[in-house]
Amino acid sequence: MKVERINKSKLDSIDFNSLPFGKYFSDHMLICEYIDDRWLEPRIKPYSEISIAPCAQVFHYGQSIFEGMKAYRKKDEVFLFRPEENLKRFNNSAERLAMPKISEEIFIKGIKELVKLDRKWVPEKYNSALYIRPFMIATEEYIKAMPSRKYMFMVITAPTGAYYDNKIDVKIEQKYSRSSPGGIGFTKAGGNYASAFQPTKIAQKEGFTQLIWTDACEHKYLEECGTMNIFFVINNKIITPELSDSILGGITRDSIITLAQEKGYLVEERKISIEEIYDAEQKKTLKEVFGTGTAVTIGKIKSITSKLGKIEINQHEITDKLKKSLLDIQYGESKDIFNWRLNIK
Repeated sequence: MKVERINKSKLDSIDFNSLPFGKYFSDHMLICEYIDDRWLEPRIKPYSEISIAPCAQVFHYGQSIFEGMKAYRKKDEVFLFRPEENLKRFNNSAERLAMPKISEEIFIKGIKELVKLDRKWVPEKYNSALYIRPFMIATEEYIKAMPSRKYMFMVITAPTGAYYDNKIDVKIEQKYSRSSPGGIGFTKAGGNYASAFQPTKIAQKEGFTQLIWTDACEHKYLEECGTMNIFFVINNKIITPELSDSILGGITRDSIITLAQEKGYLVEERKISIEEIYDAEQKKTLKEVFGTGTAVTIGKIKSITSKLGKIEINQHEITDKLKKSLLDIQYGESKDIFNWRLNIK
């Protein structure tokens, strides 16, 4: 892999005690092009602008996918967390959008080399990390409505702090839809997020942090919370919507389910309705609500609002326990019994 190092690092210009999410980028990036039905040799170069023609198909037909990962630090050790799952999901997204799959050699080895080169950018502070953004875009210079025959795969990284500073107030969305059956909701396609921006912006003007998305057919069943998977603790049972082609299968979601079961909690993956949540609130059996995702890890949901009224959630005992267990594995503070950490040597 060809590596071109930056002349002067930007590291000294970054305040690692005050890191917003996704604003500052590390010194280097990885780039690999797909031409003539094959991936060329990946290369690492200084972080910089790229040149793409106005007629590149990504701008016109939206062939764009990405992943979200993190690198964590414990003193001199740096870890990736379950990168093979990110590769699997990335290739599932690629297949659904008629894009070429990428090999483990390029994806995982490339990310390891990039993080190794920029390992000083991995924050030392607990609950901070180096966010890793692999993505692929269509670059063929052709505006016919068809899959591109040229692509660019890139990886950029950004040191980040907490995604949400406080607990989250959410509104149940029953007009707009994030995704629909048979669509691309299970992929990390850029268009999924773009279509969510306007309804989210409306909700934020009303004082909410995020939306809970409901099913597109009846707006009856809860699916996701913003960019997070969502969990409900009812009668000490942890319930999360079952995966479908309209719900993104989160790696943090899967990890939390595994940790919860290892701790002896009963976890149910099934449909859960708005009515069931409000009924549980009336019966005082709704104990906790939280969201999970790579960026946020676990976000405590403080309140839920819908046409049926507002539910206040004040307890997060199980949430805190699961979050600490996950972070301790990610930061190397506890034994990795699931073999989830990949040490960057």
